[in-house]
Amino acid sequence: MTRVLVVEDNPLNMELVVEILKTSGFEVYGVINGEDAIKEVEREQYDLILMDIELPVMDGISAMRIIKSKPEYHNVPIIALTAFAMKGDKEKFLVEGFDDYISKPIDVPEFMKKMHIFWKS
Repeated sequence: MTRVLVVEDNPLNMELVVEILKTSGFEVYGVINGEDAIKEVEREQYDLILMDIELPVMDGISAMRIIKSKPEYHNVPIIALTAFAMKGDKEKFLVEGFDDYISKPIDVPEFMKKMHIFWKS
C-alpha cells in the first residue's frame, strides 16, 4: 500500500485530499506545516509527499529541500499541491526541486490520474 504524507494547513483542503486518497486505497497521514513534515519523515517512511507551498512555521519549498536532502528521501516524489496556478508557477516549482505539481482547487479526476503514476500496491 502506498503511504502518503499530506502537508496542508487548510482543514477543508486536508479533509478533501485525505478522503480522496483513503477512498482510493492509499494509506494517508497529514500534518499542517513544513516543520511537522520534517519531523514526520524522520519518524516514518513515506512513498509520496503532497506539499502545500504557503504553510505556517516553515514553507513547503524549505521543507521539501530539507526532506529531499535526506538520503532515504532523495528519490521519494514530493508534489507541490498549491493554489499558485499562474502561468510559469508549475515550471518554477519543478525547478525548485518538486517532482510534480497539482493546482488547487483540485480537479478530482486529474488528481487521481497523477496519483496513479505514483501508485505502489
